[in-house]
Amino acid sequence: MKLISWNVNGLRAVVGKDAFAWLGEQNPDFLGLQEIKASADKVPSEVYNLGFENISVNSGLRAGYSGVMSLAKFESASFKSQFFDDDEGRVLEHRFGDIVLFNIYFPNGQSGDDRLSHKMEFYDKFLAYINELTKQGKGVIFCGDVNTAHREIDLKNPKSNAKTSGFLPEERAWIDRVLESGFIDTFRFIHGDVSDAYSWWSYRFNARAKNVGWRIDYFFISQNLKSRLKDAFILSDITGSDHCPVGIEIEL
Repeated sequence: MKLISWNVNGLRAVVGKDAFAWLGEQNPDFLGLQEIKASADKVPSEVYNLGFENISVNSGLRAGYSGVMSLAKFESASFKSQFFDDDEGRVLEHRFGDIVLFNIYFPNGQSGDDRLSHKMEFYDKFLAYINELTKQGKGVIFCGDVNTAHREIDLKNPKSNAKTSGFLPEERAWIDRVLESGFIDTFRFIHGDVSDAYSWWSYRFNARAKNVGWRIDYFFISQNLKSRLKDAFILSDITGSDHCPVGIEIEL
C-alpha cells in the first residue's frame, strides 16, 4: 500500500495550478492533505474526481485557515481529534483492521510564546494518545506537517535557526521522545543520514531552487509495523506548494 502526505498550503490554489497531475504516476492508496484552507463546501469539485472513493474533511472554524483532508481507496472509520480540542481542523484519524492512521497538520509555534505552548501541549497529548494505542496492540501510522526539523541534518542552516520555532531544543526533544517510545522515522530508517533531503522551502530568496530547505513533513510508524515497511520517499520534484509530498510503501 502506498501512502502519501502533502501540505498543499491552500487546496484551491493547488487545484488551480493543476498540481495533482502526478497522481496518475504515483497511484497512492491514501493521500493526506494538510493546510487545505477550505471548508468542506468550498473544496473544489475536481478533488472529488481524483480516483479516491473515500474522502474525509476536517476544517477549522476560522475560514481560510488550517484544515486537513484525507482521500483513500479503502474504507475506514474516520474521526476528528480524540485527544485535543481541535477547532482549528488539524486531525483526521482513520481506523481499519488493527491499524490507526493519522493525517495531522501540527501547530506552528513561530507567532509567539502562546502558540509555542499550544504546540507543545498538542505534541504531548498526541504522544500520550498514540502510546496508549500501541499498548492496545494497534499498529499506528502518523503523517503530516510536524512543523519541526529533528536533527541538524534536517535543515540547511541549523546554526542560524537554533532559536527559531521549528528547531528549538524542546521541539526537537519531543521527536526524541517519539523515537524513544518505539516509533520509527521512516525516511531515516530507509535512507539513513542522507543529506539535503527536505520537504519545505521558503517562498523567499529563491530557496527551493537553491535547496535551502527543512525536512518537517514525516511518516512515523509504530515498532510493530517495522517489518512491513518497504520504502519511504520525498517527492521533491512536485511543485504547487512550498511543501512537497512525502510517502511510504507498507504492507497493510
